[in-house]
Amino acid sequence: MRITALAGGVGGARFLRGLLRHLEARTDGPHSLTVIGNTGDDITLFGLRVCPDLDTLVYTLGGGVHEAQGWGRADETHTVQGELKAYGASPQWFGLGDRDFGTHIVRSQWLAQGQTLSQVTARLAQRWGLPEQGVTVLPMTDTPVETHVVLEEDGEQRAVHFQEWWVRLQAAVPAQRFVVAGLDQASAAPGVLDALRTADVILLPPSNPVVSIGIILGVPGVRDALRGTAAPVVGVSPLVGGAPVRGHADACLSAIGVESSASGVAGLYADFLDGWLVDDADAESMRAAAASKSPTVRSMPLLMRDIDHAARIAGGALDLALDLRDA
Repeated sequence: MRITALAGGVGGARFLRGLLRHLEARTDGPHSLTVIGNTGDDITLFGLRVCPDLDTLVYTLGGGVHEAQGWGRADETHTVQGELKAYGASPQWFGLGDRDFGTHIVRSQWLAQGQTLSQVTARLAQRWGLPEQGVTVLPMTDTPVETHVVLEEDGEQRAVHFQEWWVRLQAAVPAQRFVVAGLDQASAAPGVLDALRTADVILLPPSNPVVSIGIILGVPGVRDALRGTAAPVVGVSPLVGGAPVRGHADACLSAIGVESSASGVAGLYADFLDGWLVDDADAESMRAAAASKSPTVRSMPLLMRDIDHAARIAGGALDLALDLRDA
């Protein structure tokens, strides 16, 4: 079974790790998983190219993530960042660990040598043993893109990088709009559209619908491929009780004028979504809001407290997709 997923960082990575656990217990193998990762969060820091979502996916699926944070490396130290601070280098609001620096250094070196982001990501995934698990991680595009947030302060507008708004400002200053620099010139990375067209099942893990999944959908050809695929497309709501489990998805939804609810998020995918897995707390309101052409809705507890919970949620999403495929 060929499974393709569109994913952001922490939530998507934990769901997909649970999916791999679930697939280990299935008897209908073999299975393969292709993950199309968001690169709109990418940023250059200290002269190094940092890809937060791709790194979180690779570290998590490769068993090297900092579990408490959900991002960064396990057993991390911060000597280099401390030295940079002593020199007055900025920014200091984005913490990079020493092990993590190794990833960004080698990525920047390989990119400078002319390798594409796809090629670099494949080499990083190889180091973490993902091919042996049947996992391929693809950036959504090889074109450098960056999400910026337009803010209004004291009657004036200014744009900051998404990471500054998310990490330093904690999304406390309302976003007026999001601008993805470079997206209009981007094309899908090699393998992305084929992974959508040839999949048996397509999953949207619980990732930020605006600045993770939404950015991937903005890559030319991706949304059309989802509309045209024969595979069932099933999404997992990133909200529980109408609120994000972590992060600031509600602030992002507010910025684009969408209600912070399971039905509001589903509406962003309405042109291609076949199935929608929501938390039990949102089931009644989701079904009440459903129209005749809405996706098939199922509910279950969606809090990923550990890998076993994540595996059950991933299994629920996969079962919904297979039921839709076989209907």
